[in-house]
Amino acid sequence: MAQKRIWTAALAVIGDEILSGRTQDSNVAQIATWLGAQGIRLVEVRIVGDQTDAIVEAVNQLRARNDYLFTTGGIGPTHDDITVDAIATALGVPVVHHPQALAILERYYTTRGGLTEARKRMARVPQGADLIENRRSGAPGIRIGNIFVMAGVPHITAGMLDALTGQLEGGAPLISRTIGCWVAESEVADLLRSTEHDHEGAVIGSYPFFRAGAGGANFVVRATDAALLDACVADLVARLVAAGHAPVDGGI
Repeated sequence: MAQKRIWTAALAVIGDEILSGRTQDSNVAQIATWLGAQGIRLVEVRIVGDQTDAIVEAVNQLRARNDYLFTTGGIGPTHDDITVDAIATALGVPVVHHPQALAILERYYTTRGGLTEARKRMARVPQGADLIENRRSGAPGIRIGNIFVMAGVPHITAGMLDALTGQLEGGAPLISRTIGCWVAESEVADLLRSTEHDHEGAVIGSYPFFRAGAGGANFVVRATDAALLDACVADLVARLVAAGHAPVDGGI
């Protein structure tokens, strides 16, 4: 089977509040799901505090080894929102006020107290950047090169992702099916390995659980080709049955 091009993305979650535990991040799941639908695999997530050097290092490493880099957090109006400045430093460009962003913010805040100096901070971008439409609140996101700078608030992030839908180049979407079984994964480890080996291009993940005093595992089969996925699932089910187990389609 010819190797297909796999498009990858990384995510840098920026903010001291995430590292301190004050805020629980929920953007990873929604960004991973959205990327999967675009045919792009989220392969790495890094959580970075509000420190310029750390953000610069993460941005330069992650953008270099992936097709896309997404960041969330640190683009608000306060002094500790330093993501834009750090990304500009990483790219070696100055920070400027984007005229379209200023116009958007001016309209948005006309009936909300006006466009103050603090609010103007949300129009600052690395020079050469484009905007990502924000359909939930005034401040837009930022797109520069292969970097997508997004809000940390999940429902605002969701709106920015919606605005980007269909705009990124990717491969075939990754599809999956789940099979559950009341069996310790250690008992079927070799079975899982051999099944995956015999269906090149499919990947089987094992996720154990313990419920009602008994242990089991859900096996998630992933592939970009529906026929390959179905064949691998059918083979996995047959092998589990032959080994004396009772697989449950859809998982447990």
